[in-house]
Amino acid sequence: MAKAFFRLQKFLRRIQFLLFFLTAAYLMAGSLLLLQRTRLVLQQGSRGTPTNQALPVLEEMSRVGIVDPRTLQNPRPGPRMLVGMDALQEPALDQRHSPHWLMARNSELRQLRRRWFHRFTSNQEPLQTAGFKAVKHTVEHKGTYMGCFTQDSRERTLKGAVFYDLRKMTVAHCQEACAERAYSYAGLAYGAECYCGNTLPAAAARPEECNSECKGQRGSVCGGVNRLSVYSMEPLWAGARPRRNVIYRGCFRAPENLTDTFPASLIQPNLTVEKCSEFCSKKEFPLAVIRGQECYCGYPTRRFSLREGTDGRRCSGTHNVSSAAGGQYCLVYQTPVQDTRCTDRKFLTTKSKVFVALSSFPGAGNTWARHLIEHATGYYTGSYYFDGALYNKGFKGEKDHWRSRRTICVKTHESGKTEIEMFDSAILLIRNPYKSLMAEFNRKYAGHLGYATDHNWKSKEWPDFVNSYASWWASHVLEWLKYGKRLLVVHYEDLKQSLIPKLKEMVEFLNVTVTEDRLLCVENNRDGNFKRSGAKQKNFEPFTQEMKDLINRYILTVDEALRGRNFSGLPREYVPR
Repeated sequence: MAKAFFRLQKFLRRIQFLLFFLTAAYLMAGSLLLLQRTRLVLQQGSRGTPTNQALPVLEEMSRVGIVDPRTLQNPRPGPRMLVGMDALQEPALDQRHSPHWLMARNSELRQLRRRWFHRFTSNQEPLQTAGFKAVKHTVEHKGTYMGCFTQDSRERTLKGAVFYDLRKMTVAHCQEACAERAYSYAGLAYGAECYCGNTLPAAAARPEECNSECKGQRGSVCGGVNRLSVYSMEPLWAGARPRRNVIYRGCFRAPENLTDTFPASLIQPNLTVEKCSEFCSKKEFPLAVIRGQECYCGYPTRRFSLREGTDGRRCSGTHNVSSAAGGQYCLVYQTPVQDTRCTDRKFLTTKSKVFVALSSFPGAGNTWARHLIEHATGYYTGSYYFDGALYNKGFKGEKDHWRSRRTICVKTHESGKTEIEMFDSAILLIRNPYKSLMAEFNRKYAGHLGYATDHNWKSKEWPDFVNSYASWWASHVLEWLKYGKRLLVVHYEDLKQSLIPKLKEMVEFLNVTVTEDRLLCVENNRDGNFKRSGAKQKNFEPFTQEMKDLINRYILTVDEALRGRNFSGLPREYVPR
């Protein structure tokens, strides 16, 4: 009996060991398979995949918890991921807003969260000092290398335009950008940042301290940590000075004391717009003001806000600058120099106690609103996603974890109950759905600054896009009204028409105090780098009557919900279409 029991005990121990071994082997095999699939996906993404294959690949990968690297540049969900193919059959409005539909859509949206910014941080390491001797300034470019200088972020010497390019920054690219704006010097820092100005920095640094390799050109130096590699642009103008891009702002009543209002002035017989603009550009001022033979340079201020223009005939014609009537009126021109009074930005020094969202439907102007908020408050905004293209445009908060609380607010397009309740308060940005749908369709097929082609608009993609995304526009607002704890509703159209008053409301909501001059600076830089370029779609009506009926029903639903929460309803221009 004891012998039989001993054999049974020995057998069970072997089975236990065998089960443990099989479990370990199973886990190891699964891990290897997952790593192999990840590598395969990354290789496919690096080779490039046709647009029409992007969504199926992403759907397949979401089942195993892998996200296509292309979502770094395109974090917003496509129609199939949003509501499923059966949603294209257009169910009734109440079904579209049912809890089951919202749960299905939001569970798929949650797959789009990014955790990829560490992939880019590995590319930020500067060159090792030991290898500096191999890096020379003989890489082909124009201009004269002036040396390595210190860079004070609080008081920059090169106060002109600022550009970023995390992947493709080169010395030539920075020089061309500064030369186009007729600056005298171009400086590069951190391997990816370009600064322009007309004054050479005073504090020189040791040559070896400029040791960051340009992100877009191996073997070329683009400054260092708080160090500038500075080039002179004067040799480019040896033959002929480039014609400056001067914009006519209008005819305005001259302030009572121009000398007190404007820091720099010039009196010259036969004064021309070109001479005055060149003088003010050299002084690094964004405005050139002409009254008779007098030229004044400065910024928009409370004394001279440029809000109330007058009839151009009061200035006796925009081309005859020497005959401004009686000195009561003046001509104002925008020089190529950027207004830098509001371009300094930083992360919050202490973690924010209030977690604020900047929420909107895609295509509703969220990026533009972030540009305004960052320049008004002086603090970076964060993002629930990561978009390398926006990081290159200067949105450094893109790279910061969205829950770090080091940013003044966080961009999001999410509309699930869980995602909404994570935030203590939110600015809810709403835009006309017709405009939003077209803007998001353009972004989807041509990026942030391009336009979709006629072929895209006339393809089957457009009606499918409208059928799925129109419902999202409505449900996004309804869910934030339902679950949002503290909301400030801002209509894109109102912000565009009355920028200063609306921006003041947003800044006060964020509990930040700003000066009037800083807000005027934001207004002077209101567009930033977010104007679409390229061939704009022709004047045609992309919305069919069936689409209009669908969208108008959503508009009425959202308008009623807003009024029910004691917010102002949607602007009149929303309906009818």
